[in-house]
Amino acid sequence: MNNMFNSSDFKKSLIGLFKKTIIGVVFLSVIGLIRVQAQTVTDIDGNVYNTVTIGTQLWIKENLKTTKLNDNTPIPPVTVPAEWAALSAPGYCWYNNDAGSYKATYGALYNWFAVNTGKLCPTGWHVPAYDEWTVLINYLTNNAYGYGGSGSDIAKSMASKSGWTTSASVGSVGNDQASNNNSGFTAFPSGNRDVSGTFQEIGTGTYWWSSTEYSPAYAYLQYLLYDSFYCNWARNDKLAGYAVRCINDIATDITNPSTSIIEIYPNPVTDILNIESKDEEFETISIFNSQGKVITKEKPIGPLHQLDLSNYISGLYFLEFVKTSGEIRRVKIIKN
Repeated sequence: MNNMFNSSDFKKSLIGLFKKTIIGVVFLSVIGLIRVQAQTVTDIDGNVYNTVTIGTQLWIKENLKTTKLNDNTPIPPVTVPAEWAALSAPGYCWYNNDAGSYKATYGALYNWFAVNTGKLCPTGWHVPAYDEWTVLINYLTNNAYGYGGSGSDIAKSMASKSGWTTSASVGSVGNDQASNNNSGFTAFPSGNRDVSGTFQEIGTGTYWWSSTEYSPAYAYLQYLLYDSFYCNWARNDKLAGYAVRCINDIATDITNPSTSIIEIYPNPVTDILNIESKDEEFETISIFNSQGKVITKEKPIGPLHQLDLSNYISGLYFLEFVKTSGEIRRVKIIKN
């Protein structure tokens, strides 16, 4: 069955749905059909970022520039190479220690200790995990973002239309740069800072941390190169300095989405969470905390079911629906 909507059908299907605004982004929280209208988001420093919806994910389409965690804790700026190489705590820098030349376009470079605080992105956003990067790559691969059509050669679709070292290889990032970026991800070649504190690869490559640890000393990252066709995985020392992208907490991938409409509102929620089913019957509705522990499990009553979250601690939770057919679907919710 084809579950894709054309724009006319999509608009008709969303008439009367609950809408809400958070951090400059309008959300339509619908199980089976989660669409997000991309707008802007502002970090703790007041930097304003554009966003882009790719598949069912909402990304900040610029590299992070914040000098503080989202709880207003300053991140130490580290300019001296020997000090950078000796870090065991969060640190950041600008390429070549030159914010005037590099901040606006390329953002900051952070070590993984800054990523691991869980507070680097604006509230409501987070550094993507390995699996979330994989969702992005799979979506682009399977939806004709490869060079000349579907395929894993998706690097051009993610790269910016300028700023890359020129490549003679047709289909690579640095070749015919004007045809880049049809996904809207807008990756500029921000370079990196190696574990010794040396700056390198501006113009030839861009690297982004994931939040996923590989080992006590290493973490996973994603990267593009000017002469490559692919968005590649690697793992490197947590002391290295890489750019950071942020992904939204609520907009999330749904496996095997259906065309049914289920409204969840408000999200974020302060007390009562409303779950309104248009044409579905569910066996159970459960809430899990971020550690995967079941907090509540209920049998829904009628087309409108309400959950009282007023006594829940603020944070991220997961709402799980088990259909009478046995199908399971999940969505993230934020408790204020």
